[in-house]
Amino acid sequence: MGTTTTKVHSSTRPVTDAERETAALLLQRARQAMQDIASLDQAAVDRLCRAITWVTSNETVAQRLANMSVDETHMGGREPTRRLKALGILRDALRQKSMGVIEEIPEKGIVKYGKPAGVVAVLIPVTSPVVTPIGSAIYALKCKDAVIFCPHPASKKTTGEVIRLLRKALEREGINPDVFQCVEKPSVPLTQELMSICDLTVATGGQNMVRAAYSSGKPAYGVGAGNATIVVDETADIGDAARMIRISKTNDNGSGCSADGNLLADSRIYDALRSALQNEGGYLLNDQEAQQLRAVYWDAEGHRTPATIARPAAAIAELAGFALPEGKTFLLVEAREIGKQHWFSTEKLGPVLAVFSFEGFDQCLDKVRQIFDTGGKGHSCGIYSHDDEHIHRLALMAPVSRMMVRQVQSKSNAGTFTNGMPMTSSMGCGIWGGNITNENISLKHYMNVTWVSRPIPEDRPPDAELFGEFYNSEIF
Repeated sequence: MGTTTTKVHSSTRPVTDAERETAALLLQRARQAMQDIASLDQAAVDRLCRAITWVTSNETVAQRLANMSVDETHMGGREPTRRLKALGILRDALRQKSMGVIEEIPEKGIVKYGKPAGVVAVLIPVTSPVVTPIGSAIYALKCKDAVIFCPHPASKKTTGEVIRLLRKALEREGINPDVFQCVEKPSVPLTQELMSICDLTVATGGQNMVRAAYSSGKPAYGVGAGNATIVVDETADIGDAARMIRISKTNDNGSGCSADGNLLADSRIYDALRSALQNEGGYLLNDQEAQQLRAVYWDAEGHRTPATIARPAAAIAELAGFALPEGKTFLLVEAREIGKQHWFSTEKLGPVLAVFSFEGFDQCLDKVRQIFDTGGKGHSCGIYSHDDEHIHRLALMAPVSRMMVRQVQSKSNAGTFTNGMPMTSSMGCGIWGGNITNENISLKHYMNVTWVSRPIPEDRPPDAELFGEFYNSEIF
């Protein structure tokens, strides 16, 4: 997941004594829970990971939680599509070691030992109140960490129910349920207090909270905003591209930061692709409808309005003052200009796709650069192409941490069963996005590692090899 960037009025009030006491008690219980599970071996921890995933991600419960999330937040869809992400995270966790010797590199004389990171504060975004806590719980438990979940106030009931199920699963196995705790009355000051006293923060949420995590004085993994941009060149299979773009754009009403936001199509296939997208359920807005949509989607300062985020296309259209024909599930806006003042080229977090054309691949790359200079730098892009040179050129210049080739962007960035990306619900955007890592936040980020080094035969190249043509040359 990425981040929402709607206008937020951050709280400036200090933490209250009651909130400080709450944070201290949560931390105390978490540390005790870590002591209680410290002696568990790998097999026992793996069994618990299976138990907590089953109780939260079996088909029946996944459907109930999806409904609960929509009822509470009015965002996303009722199809429990993100259930598969939890299963993928479990798969990745089970296939890795997290304690004792986790890796050996004999030729380097290196042996790595995995150990818990500690008590982790995990910030849960309103757009992902189910799978984000489940994924964090799996990775943290695998490493024998304890987690204090900080839900978004607008989705605290759903996240609270997920944590209740996690705790119940632990209790049934005779484990201290305080391995997982959830803040019951979330507030910005309380979350900031927890980030300042926990050992690690994983911040999947708005940019204000990510920045707060980085300034908490403790280690933190944050994520950046998305503005996923997709290229379709003249070698693409138009039908496949349109189908996968539709899936990406409509998954959970486009609530994911990985959902296609901007589409760049070669002018030679532009008309065919536009028609294919319309056949897939895309509704092409006329100029008047585009202006109406712009007026309700952003406020006067260019901040997205909460009433449009992750809402069905029909609801957004109604809000904008026009009706969608039967069978239309996402909105297509033909765009020409790019920049911070041209809001359709920014992140949407909804079923709205800005469509651009390009003449030649050099112009395509220039428009990609302009879009990421506008927003979303560091997150992701994708390409539908069978031209390896085009794929290579985009990969060389795109300022992103992940690039999907001929895949459903909104699902593939965070790992699927048909690619090799680490499964996650949190994606770092690297230095481009103001984050410490480019990686998908996964098991390795929830543990400490001790490197043990043994002597090896000397590996010192001669000076002539190291200096090359400069060896014995005149000093200048």
